[in-house]
Amino acid sequence: MSVFDPRLCGLGEGPLWHPTRGMLFWFDIPGKRLLARDGKIARTWQFDSHFSAAGWVDEDTLLLASETALWRFDIPTGDKTRICPLEADNPLTRSNDGRADPWGGFWIGTMGKGAEPKAGAIYRLYRGELRKLVSDVTISNALCFAPDQSCAYYTDTVTQKIIRQPLNAGDGWPMGTPEVFVDLSATRLNPDGAVTDVDGNLWVAIWGAACVICFAPDGSELRRTAVPARQPTCPAFGGPALRDLYLTSASEGLPKDTMNGATFIVRDIAQGRPEPQVIL
Repeated sequence: MSVFDPRLCGLGEGPLWHPTRGMLFWFDIPGKRLLARDGKIARTWQFDSHFSAAGWVDEDTLLLASETALWRFDIPTGDKTRICPLEADNPLTRSNDGRADPWGGFWIGTMGKGAEPKAGAIYRLYRGELRKLVSDVTISNALCFAPDQSCAYYTDTVTQKIIRQPLNAGDGWPMGTPEVFVDLSATRLNPDGAVTDVDGNLWVAIWGAACVICFAPDGSELRRTAVPARQPTCPAFGGPALRDLYLTSASEGLPKDTMNGATFIVRDIAQGRPEPQVIL
């Protein structure tokens, strides 16, 4: 694993490989900024509030999640237009992990700015409707989807359990009872962001443990990849063949003269999948 971008983030989050631009986007939540890199070209967009997650709409447009709303964002100009409010009446919460689903929807989690217990939730935006799916969440993370579209995954990090939620094949709304996919409570490991590969394996950043763990579709551990930062936050597949794994990290609470907070890359590690296009 090597450094992809050396700019240190207080809390790096939400890496997104834009498939038509060939560019990685990610966020520094406390820094209130969106970052991107295309080869040697690095870009930054500064905001006046916390942003944390994105999906791609088209060549020039992203969907962004902030502490108060979901936004349509124009990459060339930096202009943004509000799509809908997101807990805009609650100044204690902000957005956190989010990802597009295979139906063109977008799942987004919220949490308390101080990780207040059960202050957050998980929502889905689909065909103009923002619907709350899960309540009483402390730290929403690991939002991603099985390649066969059978289920979504998510975690409330403080529970140390990753949940598997069956989905309706027609429209992607939850159906049936959620179940525990992986229970890490006995190991005291804290699951953060996650992404799936073409084989349905789940790649999970482990906060505080300097590693990414790959779990098979049956929940068994396949491999661990060491990270040169103590607090990895979220992985994303990208690169020309989608075989590279990108990884954000956080520097909050750690020494600044390290690689904590940098964004990393592992080349040719597994076959990823393109992120679905958000349909607005």
